[in-house]
Amino acid sequence: MSFIYGINPVTEAIVSGKTINKIYAQKGNKEVYQVIQKAKEKRIVVVESDKSKLDRMITEEGEKIKNSQGIVASVTDYHYYTVDDILEEANMKNESPFIIILDKIEDPHNLGAIIRSVECLGAHGVIIQKRNASQVTDTVEKTAAGACNYVKVARVTNITECINYLKKKGLWIYGLDMEGASNIYDTDFSGPIGLVIGNEGSGISNLVRKNCDFIVKIPMTGKIESLNASVSAAISMYEIVRQKNKK
Repeated sequence: MSFIYGINPVTEAIVSGKTINKIYAQKGNKEVYQVIQKAKEKRIVVVESDKSKLDRMITEEGEKIKNSQGIVASVTDYHYYTVDDILEEANMKNESPFIIILDKIEDPHNLGAIIRSVECLGAHGVIIQKRNASQVTDTVEKTAAGACNYVKVARVTNITECINYLKKKGLWIYGLDMEGASNIYDTDFSGPIGLVIGNEGSGISNLVRKNCDFIVKIPMTGKIESLNASVSAAISMYEIVRQKNKK
């Protein structure tokens, strides 16, 4: 069991049909009233509680107290998909696969923001590692603002093996790195694509880099030479979608 908190994430969980065990709502909070009404329409049990109790419910020991926004949903743990499920998602839409591959992204806020961009920009899914990387937690779901209810996330043991599997399925694999040979605006992103986003500090690992078909970069004009991982992912995804929609 885990928790989703915040007005938008809980609303999207209700609307999308996610299995919700119970919702805890702040007494007298007018901002959560519509969420409560949606929950009752779905016959989800709603329990009134104090704001301070809700905030403590979602805060682990030693953490800074989180803001629940007055509403918390108790849900079943996130259901992970397989890589083939993501490929089938593209097939069902009659689209070329467009998959985001994360190489040891550790910050849950980055993972949540990337999942949100994936949902908004129409990529077919996200692949993460089972170890040494952020998993889909309540913080990820809050940052994703409900997108986790619509985006397929698959976990794999070995990113390199996964990349080679996708290449056998016909995908071209692009690694995003500031040392890329060409920039994203000069790159042809037609066809089935896997886009690799590297770790916040060290970028793409050497073995993953060697197994990419292309290494591309976002051109920089300022004095700071790198962007946040989720920002880099969003910019690159947008360019890929722009090119696909142009054709």
